[in-house]
Amino acid sequence: MQTPISVDEKKDFVRWFLNHYQLKKRESVWILNYLMNHESLLSSVHFVQEVKFCPRGMEISAQGVSDPPFRFYKGQVMTNDAEKSFHDLRMNQDEPVYIQMNFDNAQQSSKYALVLEENPYLPKDYYLNERDKNEAERLLSLSLLKHRQKELEGKIDTALIDGERDKFKELCNELSSLKQDLNTFL
Repeated sequence: MQTPISVDEKKDFVRWFLNHYQLKKRESVWILNYLMNHESLLSSVHFVQEVKFCPRGMEISAQGVSDPPFRFYKGQVMTNDAEKSFHDLRMNQDEPVYIQMNFDNAQQSSKYALVLEENPYLPKDYYLNERDKNEAERLLSLSLLKHRQKELEGKIDTALIDGERDKFKELCNELSSLKQDLNTFL
């Protein structure tokens, strides 16, 4: 479980951000200043990635990134209108609001990392791409084949000890076929 981020830490980050980055939309500056000056509201703010999955969130972008200047998500609705989001913030101060900050080198920013929380609404497999899924399936298949190989080798040993020549030949053929399958994964 992640420790909660304090209001002071959030305020420090927002202040640092406003001092170091020029925002694409001036209304974003107003919103961030408003948050800094209203601690009760700032306590409901959570900085996350992929805010589009959250029930109520804002995406705020600085100059120098290709992301859109501003987006506000509420339920299934998305708007670029910062004034509507500001009004929503003021009217629903007890509701959690999730904010994604887009700025140059955000992933390397220790200041951002200090306030960044895990997005509880992110689908579990969101960061898995097709290559990752294929690799996971390949490893699972390989693991199952190796398990089957050990099983067959044990049965071959038993057939040899028991003198069951036909069973031994049948299991050896099965093992040979299995090894060919294994080679396709290696």
